[in-house]
Amino acid sequence: MDYEALGLKAGIEIHQQLDTEEKLFCRCPTVLRDTEERSGEFFRYLRATESELGEIDRAAQEEMKLVRRFRYYTYDTVCLVEHDEEPPAPMNREALAVCLTIAKMLGMTPIEQVHTMRKLVIDGSNTSGFQRTALVALNGALPDGCQIETICLEEEAAQRVADETFSLDRLGVPLVEITTAPCMHTPEDVQRVAEYIGMVLRSTGRVKRGLGTIRQDINVSIRDGARVEIKGVQDLGLLAEAVRLEVQRQVNLLAIRDELCARNASVDPNPVDVTDIFAATKSAILQKAKCILAIRLPGFAGLVGREIQPGRRLGSEMADYARKCGVGGIFHTDELPAYGVTAEEVERLRERVGAAGEDCVVLVASTRQRAGCAAEQVLIRARMALAGVPEETRRMLEGGGTAYMRPLPGAARMYPETDVFPITIGKALWESIEVPELLTARAERFVAEHGLDPALARQVAFSERLPLFERMVAAGVRPTLAARTILATMRELARDGVQVERIADDEVLYLLEAVEAGRAAKEAVPDLLAELARMGARGPPATPDQSRERVDAAIEKVAPAVSQEEVEAIVRRVLQEREKFARQRGMAALGPLMGVVMKDLRGSADGKLVSDVLKRELQRLLS
Repeated sequence: MDYEALGLKAGIEIHQQLDTEEKLFCRCPTVLRDTEERSGEFFRYLRATESELGEIDRAAQEEMKLVRRFRYYTYDTVCLVEHDEEPPAPMNREALAVCLTIAKMLGMTPIEQVHTMRKLVIDGSNTSGFQRTALVALNGALPDGCQIETICLEEEAAQRVADETFSLDRLGVPLVEITTAPCMHTPEDVQRVAEYIGMVLRSTGRVKRGLGTIRQDINVSIRDGARVEIKGVQDLGLLAEAVRLEVQRQVNLLAIRDELCARNASVDPNPVDVTDIFAATKSAILQKAKCILAIRLPGFAGLVGREIQPGRRLGSEMADYARKCGVGGIFHTDELPAYGVTAEEVERLRERVGAAGEDCVVLVASTRQRAGCAAEQVLIRARMALAGVPEETRRMLEGGGTAYMRPLPGAARMYPETDVFPITIGKALWESIEVPELLTARAERFVAEHGLDPALARQVAFSERLPLFERMVAAGVRPTLAARTILATMRELARDGVQVERIADDEVLYLLEAVEAGRAAKEAVPDLLAELARMGARGPPATPDQSRERVDAAIEKVAPAVSQEEVEAIVRRVLQEREKFARQRGMAALGPLMGVVMKDLRGSADGKLVSDVLKRELQRLLS
C-alpha cells in the first residue's frame, strides 16, 4: 500500500506507569493485588458533569446512553481517596521528578506552574467520574526530527475485572502521557518512534515493567478520511499492524461512500415495528425480544456486509454503535436468511418496510426502549457511511483490528481540579534534574568495558534484570557469566517450569559469587537455581544473611564443591573402567569421556579443571 499517496498521518500517545513508592494523590503503595485478597466492595452510578461553559462532553454523553451500575473491589492497601470519599493529597513530588527527568531526556521545556485538571471519564474506570492530569512540559524532539508535543503526569485508571467490575489497587498509580505530533507517515515510522520513546522511558530505571504497565494510543488519518484514535495497544509488536489495518478500514469506508453516492443511497429515518412478523420465528434472539425494529437503508444492499477489515464489516460498525444501548448486536439482509431467520420471513420483512432490490434492512431487537435507542444509533452510523469516515475513538481487538468505543472527546472534557494546589517548576528544580544514560549508550559501554557480544550487551541493557547485572559485575562476577545467567539460564529454567520469580536477586548474586570463589562450579548453576526456586516456595528471605544461608544450603545439597584431588580420582576411575574405549579412540575419546566425568561430578567441579585433568590423564594412558 502506498502510504505516501494516501496521505497517511499518525501520532502516538504513550502511557507509562512510574515505579514510585506512593500513588500520585495519596500515600497508598503502588502494589497490585489479587482480587481474592479484596477486603470489600461498593457500587456507583456515574454521570457526566457540565464544563465551566455549561457543556457536556460528547464522548461522555455517549457513555450515558445506558445506565450502568459499577462495582469496585477495595483492599487494605487503598484509601478513601481511591473511593472518592476524601479530597486528594498534594501531588507526589517523586513522580513529578521522574516526569521532569523524562521531559529533559526528550529536550522539552517545562511549564512554569503545573496545574492539575480533571478529565471527564465515566466508563467506570475512575470512581470520581474523572481522571486527574497535569501538563508538565512542552515541545520536545526525537532524533529523526519527529516532535514531542506534551508530557503530562496523571493518575492511572482502575483495572477492569469484568464488564462493569473494577479493581481499585491500580487506581492512582502515577502515569506519564507522552504525545507526539502527527509526524509519522508509515506504519514502520510509528513502530520505530514508539520503540525509541519506550527505550527512553526504561532508561530512567523508574518505570514499571510488565504487561499492562505501558499502553500506546495511535491517532491515524488519511487524505479524505478522518482522525481516528485507537486506544490501548499494549503489544508493541502490533503497532504497525494496527496502523495498516486502520488505513485499510478507512480506504474501504471511502470506497463504500463513493459507491453509495453513485447509487444515490439514502437513510430512511423512520424505523418500523416488525415484531409481529417474527412471532413464530426459530431465531433464539428474536424469540426473546419484546420489540423488533427495522431500519430501511435505500441503496445499501451488499455494502453493509462488505468487509472493511479482516473479520469486520460495515455491519460490524453499526452493531458497535447499537451496543451502546445495551443490545447484543444487529441483523441485516446482507446476511439473511441465516441465524434461524427464514427466507419467507426476510421476504415479508422487505415487503413490510418497502425495501427494493438495492435496499438493505437492518433489524434491532430488545426491549422497546433499548430497541428504539439502538435503531437511532444505526441511523447515525448509516448517515456517517454516506459521508465516509467518522472521527471516533476505537478499541484494539486481537490481531490488530479495532471496534468503535465512543466519539472523540471535545474541549468540554477538561476542567480545573480545585482540590490540588499548583506546583511551580523553578530554575533550580529543573537544573537539579540529572539525565540518565540511555540504554542504547549503556549497551555500547558494556561492549567496550566488559567485552560482551553486541547482541548480548543490548539484551542485558534492555533487560528488567539490568540492576542485578550491574550489581554482580561490581561484586566481581565475570560479565559474561552474569549476563548468560540472568538472560539464558533463567529463561530456560522458566520454560522448563521452574518458578524463577521465587529466586531473590540477592540469591543469584551470592550464588555467582560462590562460583567465582570456587565454592561451586558454573556447570551446577542451573541445578542450584532450581533448588533456590524450590526453597523460595517456603517464603522469601527476609535479610541478605538469610539469602546467603539459602545459597550455602543449596550448594551443600545439590553440588558440594570437590577438590582437585577428588576430580583426579574420579577421572582415573572412569579411564580405568573405559580403558579399552580410550585406547581405541585415542584423544578423540576426550569428548565422550568428558560427558561421563561431568555426569559423575554433578556440576561439583569447574568444567575447565575437569577438562585439563582428563586430557592430562588420557595422554598419560596413551603414552
